[in-house]
Amino acid sequence: MLKTGIYVDAENIKMSGGYGMRYDVLVDLANDGNSTLLRANCYLAEDRERTQKDGEYRQKVYSYHNILRQCGFKVIKKYVRRFQDEDGNITTKANADMDLAIDALLQARNLDRIILLTGDGDFIRLVIALQNMGCRVEVIGFHNVSGALREVADSYLSGYLIPGLLPIIPSQAHDSGEEWQRGTVANFNMDRGFGFFRYYRLRENRLSAETIFFHLSKSTLGSDQYFLDFGRIFEFRIVQNPANENRSEAWDIRLLKEV
Repeated sequence: MLKTGIYVDAENIKMSGGYGMRYDVLVDLANDGNSTLLRANCYLAEDRERTQKDGEYRQKVYSYHNILRQCGFKVIKKYVRRFQDEDGNITTKANADMDLAIDALLQARNLDRIILLTGDGDFIRLVIALQNMGCRVEVIGFHNVSGALREVADSYLSGYLIPGLLPIIPSQAHDSGEEWQRGTVANFNMDRGFGFFRYYRLRENRLSAETIFFHLSKSTLGSDQYFLDFGRIFEFRIVQNPANENRSEAWDIRLLKEV
């Protein structure tokens, strides 16, 4: 049984499209039958000056922290510091990168597998150091992920593709109870206007890759050029098409909105 640790660079994730991420899904991924979660650390910033003055902000922040703790995460706070230059301009800083790196290096002696959530290329040296200690390092990110970080990791997966990690907002034209998925193009025949998406399901906490047929007639996009980029992420509704022997197809295909 592999001993797993999760390390979340929460500020980077929040600013790069992962706001609203479900931490309980991360815990499920770590407890996948082949591994067990031993450490779960979340590194985040807190504006202590604001929490003292703004009751609404304080309640929101502390409720968020409590949710993380209920999911089994240790919350490591970096308090915001303010600096004023000669012209009176105020800048703020709250970087927990060093805390994350030191904790991961010290705790890796008792770990086999590390799940690192960040897109920050500053962690490349940390990933290499952890690998040299014998750990497998899996990186999960959303937008603005360093290409070099993806390459150096033992595996990289977009958080958007992990079922349930970041909820999908359904199309206004359809009921929220329908099944929506995110996936990437596995192959595409431009001449005939159809292809297949690759997407994931969680089965017993393990990611299982599956494919599904799509046709351009079910796309909300105005061009087929989007489907030539296999790195793009699409959202789609899975339906059983009665005109095709009730086979599963991807309908209402839309491009993931970059935020």
